[in-house]
Amino acid sequence: MTQARDGARGFAFATIALGVSMVTTAPVARAQAPTGPPQLPLEEVVVSAPEPRYVAPNTRDSIGRIWAPVLINGKGPYRLVLDTGASRSAVIQRVVDDAGLPLRDKPVKLRGVTGAAIVPAVRADTLAFGDLVIENATLPVVADAFGGADGVLGGEGMADKRIEIQFLRDRISIARSRRAPVPAGFSVVPFEHSPNRGMRVQVMVGPVAATALIDTGAQVTVGNLALREALARRRNEKDVFDVGIIGVTEDIQTATRVRIPGIVAGELIVRNAEILFSDLHILDHWRLNSKPVLIIGMDVLGSLDTLVIDYRRNELQVKTRRL
Repeated sequence: MTQARDGARGFAFATIALGVSMVTTAPVARAQAPTGPPQLPLEEVVVSAPEPRYVAPNTRDSIGRIWAPVLINGKGPYRLVLDTGASRSAVIQRVVDDAGLPLRDKPVKLRGVTGAAIVPAVRADTLAFGDLVIENATLPVVADAFGGADGVLGGEGMADKRIEIQFLRDRISIARSRRAPVPAGFSVVPFEHSPNRGMRVQVMVGPVAATALIDTGAQVTVGNLALREALARRRNEKDVFDVGIIGVTEDIQTATRVRIPGIVAGELIVRNAEILFSDLHILDHWRLNSKPVLIIGMDVLGSLDTLVIDYRRNELQVKTRRL
């Protein structure tokens, strides 16, 4: 999770987790791994730490959130933030205590947008919501900094699922995909997906072609410096101001906030977006900082009426709000 700060003012911007990543709205305390000699190799997990609310739309002064009521070992339900950028689900310590989840012998390596850290992990027999059932799940234990939510619901077990998020009706459902045709009134954005590499779409940012990562765990949209430089060659504009991005591992990276000409992803068009630019740690890890890349967060996605993620069809199906 990450927080963006501008001087003494507390600007908070959620992050992204794509097989990793995040830019979020609240500082995260570093989780402590069990003491003792290091055990290698460590399993690597990518989760993001967003500031959740409900399945809520963006408003003038608030960025929308998506969360799901999830049963863990039949207990709960617990509020987990839906995070398409996370490779795995994660929980806070309160859930561990309430559900009686056993600590694993080995910690895991938690990778976020700005850095990596070693954190403890627990084992759950089942996670269940709708048609989603995950068995024998390893769950990193992350800081209680989710604004009231109990953790993150990541991408594991989603390969054959269809998620429907109705922002204006405060509804979320996860069902088995039947490869149903796109509903009337929806636009389509095709994507490629892998558990550890996130959900990727091809976009145009103004006149520049770029790869975009779709992350429902991120509050704001972030582009890398290769994209910023490509846009600067075509537009004579000034940066707005610098902010600090704090990741789930508490590492800090500097970002610049800039208004861009627009984003076109398939049939989805976002005009005059204001985003952050930074070469994030996770993009270095994925070796993506050499070309234009954009992480699309909830500041864009939460402005929709309805978002459908059909993993079997490899499609985002989007319905925009009526003006």
